[in-house]
Amino acid sequence: MALDQNSGVMADLLELTAEAMPEVEALFSRAREALRGLVTVGGKVSGAALEAHQFAAHGLAWLATYTESLRQLRAWAGRLEAEGRFGEMEALILQIGFGEYLAQIHGGLPMSQGEIARLGDLGISAVPGAASHALMADGNTATARMRLVALMRSNQGRATFGACGLDDELEMIRDQFRRFSDEKVVPFAHGWHLRDELIPMEIIEALAEMGVFGLTIPEEFGGFGLSKASMVVVSEELSRGYIGVGSLGTRSEIAAELILCGGTDAQKAQWLPKLASGEILPTAVFTEPNTGSDLGALRTRAVQGADGWEVTGNKTWITHAARTHVMTLLARTDAESSDYKGLSMFLAEKLPGTQAEPFPTPGMTGGEIEVLGYRGMKEYELAFDGFSVKAENLLGGVPGQGFKQLMQTFESARIQTAARAIGVAQNALEVGMAYAEDRKQFGKSLIEFPRVAGKLAMMAVEIMITRQLTYFSASQKDHGKRCDLEAGMAKLLGARVAWAAADNALQIHGGNGFALEYQISRILCDARILNIFEGAAEIQAQVIARRLLD
Repeated sequence: MALDQNSGVMADLLELTAEAMPEVEALFSRAREALRGLVTVGGKVSGAALEAHQFAAHGLAWLATYTESLRQLRAWAGRLEAEGRFGEMEALILQIGFGEYLAQIHGGLPMSQGEIARLGDLGISAVPGAASHALMADGNTATARMRLVALMRSNQGRATFGACGLDDELEMIRDQFRRFSDEKVVPFAHGWHLRDELIPMEIIEALAEMGVFGLTIPEEFGGFGLSKASMVVVSEELSRGYIGVGSLGTRSEIAAELILCGGTDAQKAQWLPKLASGEILPTAVFTEPNTGSDLGALRTRAVQGADGWEVTGNKTWITHAARTHVMTLLARTDAESSDYKGLSMFLAEKLPGTQAEPFPTPGMTGGEIEVLGYRGMKEYELAFDGFSVKAENLLGGVPGQGFKQLMQTFESARIQTAARAIGVAQNALEVGMAYAEDRKQFGKSLIEFPRVAGKLAMMAVEIMITRQLTYFSASQKDHGKRCDLEAGMAKLLGARVAWAAADNALQIHGGNGFALEYQISRILCDARILNIFEGAAEIQAQVIARRLLD
């Protein structure tokens, strides 16, 4: 299936990928019913049975993710074709993406290093149909990968490799924030990382002036009222510069969503304009030392008194805790409860700290957790001992709603994490490609060797696949549709793609990639966190599987 600019060949490719989709969807449906048969007890899905068959359940989550990814990649190609923008580069991405993902579906889905889910693990077997067989045989070939990289080399001035399919407004937003990253972030990010410094306030102030913190907050509360898709593009481009900078907007985005979804009218009026302008910076205070992903087991307690609430307990892995002004703090308000029903969310005010005194607020202490990457906002352990929260700062004004309020933000949080993963992966691709162009071995550039070019080609393909899945999730959210499943899939795939891109880009650097002075060493460390925060990959796969069986 050698591609060129021949429109007939491209039309055949579009038809072939369209024919393959029903095969994939039928395969997924069979796998889901097979798992349902294993985990259904008394007419209901059994949690114990689902855990006993966890490997198969997580394999189903990955199969569902691949199915939706191919569906969105095919939809992207169809839109470009209708607009007259489906060129050779886009056709190669479609061809390679389908060829590789179909081969993995039939041969084994890589859930992580050393964990391969095969159709037999899901209780089914399958022989590829004619369309799938053709794409598997001729899709992801060495010739196709080399040709894609040749086109990428001639288009390095473009923001992305391949048309993303966004409208002109979103592309203008991308260009604006790409320029900002290139000028204000990229030249300094590696130094911030090596010196383990907080992102300078000048960067935060510049982002505030550009409207990053109020991008999706409604105009009536001082924001721009733009789409979730716009925040995805912004997060992607800022994270391409440095994941810490890309995550600054996410802090305000999630805090604002908590208030919009669960706050009283007075709380919305008080807090949202300040978040939108960047006058106040928020941090999320949820996780505890011994609970991890089991938020229902939180022990930090808030006791109501005459003048408000007093909080006592410990929190950990709190990002950007020192110099923020308000904490979205999850605590147990029902002392008799032992699950999520007794939790409440607070808008807990605090004083911004300094380097000399990071936590000056009475009743609150903290210490920094030294980390491999994702350093620009720093991570902290916090201890609360009689920490005061005003009565009116109980989110929603009714106790016991905290977990429900938090769940309402998970779609946006996971979409944002997927966007950050795309940015990190894109950074790895660009850094790896630049090194492969410049580095000469055996009389030619590294990029001219097929295995080096192949790594770069697969980065570009998987980044586009993740982009389309993430954009689709954001679009669903913008149109008021439930998208927790799609957002979870985007996060699950995006984290793996970012890690693979960073790891392969470091491999292209050879020994130099292992040297701290090269920025790929930072990108690798930054990429690793994506598979852990906002729901570890294993938890994410479990959530997806449970939702598929509902």
